[in-house]
This record gives sequence, structure tokens and C-alpha cells, in this order.
Amino acid sequence: MSHVVVGCCGFPMSRGKYYGLFEAVELQETFYNPPNPEGLKRYRREAPEGFKFAMKGWQAITHPPESPTWRRSRFRPPEGRRSRYGHLRPTKEVMEAWELVRGAAEALGTTYVVLQLPPSFTYGRENLMNIKDFLSTTYDTAFRIGVELRGDWFRHGEELRGVLEDFSNVVHVTDPFKWFPPATSSGSYYFRLHGIGAREVNYRYKYGVEDLVRLKEMLDGLKTSSEVYVMFNNVYMSEDALAFKKLIQP
Repeated sequence: MSHVVVGCCGFPMSRGKYYGLFEAVELQETFYNPPNPEGLKRYRREAPEGFKFAMKGWQAITHPPESPTWRRSRFRPPEGRRSRYGHLRPTKEVMEAWELVRGAAEALGTTYVVLQLPPSFTYGRENLMNIKDFLSTTYDTAFRIGVELRGDWFRHGEELRGVLEDFSNVVHVTDPFKWFPPATSSGSYYFRLHGIGAREVNYRYKYGVEDLVRLKEMLDGLKTSSEVYVMFNNVYMSEDALAFKKLIQP
């Protein structure tokens, strides 16, 4: 098995304790509001050497203002320009948001910026073009870009592969229990685990031993020399991530 980086989506405990247990975290606060480079630099200074930070991209890039996630934001898109935010649209507003994220990611020294698209970003020609056009502007990043798609995209893996594989710094982010293997074959993998069940996300799910063994078997089957990120995003994330770390330790 390649080196597996196990962590959580957000800090489920004090940062000091977390740094002693895990080697990576995916920051969530950078999704809701414009990222603060100075605050992110503070995280970098306090973390141990070699600790890996991933961060979610600001929702102004991915989510239109009518998405419920905007209720938690301090930023209010200006009236008259609201339709120009989200869905990777080729607009000045989206690109300005991206430049904020890029600068913050460089300040943090992040390994990944995860762009999580909402369910309203459904499969279609316009959205395929939005993905391609947006990613064409991000080829020179020092970090990888993870693209997570929900809804009906899993039925169109080949079409998505045709777009994403044009970009060597892009990784298709999936939940391996719902979409495996990912649509691209770049050799890099980033998995976000949202719980098992009929719904797309089931945050209150607790992974059992059989689930974690199955996950290990899936990762054992990957042919890659790159690091594989496994980030738990459920209520019991710290317990489940620690249990998985113990399972895969040699």
C-alpha cells in the first residue's frame, strides 16, 4: 500500500491534541468566509514540521448565493451581482474569489485545495465547460486541486474523466464507498468519507470494523506511488480515523 494520509475534515478536538494524533487536516472555515491568510499562517507556525494542511475553497467559487451554506457566511454578495457567484462560472467575481483562495493556500503551504460543488451543479454541457475553463486558469499552482462532485455525476464518469485528465494538478475527490475508483487515473487520490447509507451524506454514521477493513482492501488495490488522502467527515470522525490508522499500521 502507498503511504496513506489519514485525517479529519476540521478539528474535532483541540489543535494541540490533534497535531499529536494525525498528520493532516482539511480546514473547513475557509469554505464559509473569505480565507484569512494571517490566520492560516498562524496554523502553519503552530503545527509540527511535516504536518499537512488541506483546505476547502471558498464557496463564492462553487456555490451560488441561494445555497443554504451561505447562511453561515459573513460575506454578502452584492445585489445585482449575485448570479455571478458559484458553479465555477467564468466571471470576474469567481476569479477574484479564486485569487483570494490561491493566496491563502500559498500562505498556509497547503497540499490541496478542495473545491466541493453543490448538488445544484448537475451534469451538463455548460457545467462541463465551466469545469474545464476554470481549471485552465489554475495550472500553475504549487498545490493540487481536488474537485468533488455530487448528484448525478457518478453516471457520467467517462465524460468527466475526459475533462479532468487534461490537468496534471487536479484530483477527482470522491467518497470511496459511493464512487470508486475515481474518474481520473492521475495516480493521486483524495477520499472524503461522509458516512454510509442511502443518502449521499450520512454524517451520523459510525464506521464499523468491517467497513474499515473494506476501505483498506480498496486502498490495497490502488496502483499508485503517490500519497493517498483519507479524510473522515462524519460525527465520529476522530474515533473512526484513529481506528483506521491503527488498522493500516504495519
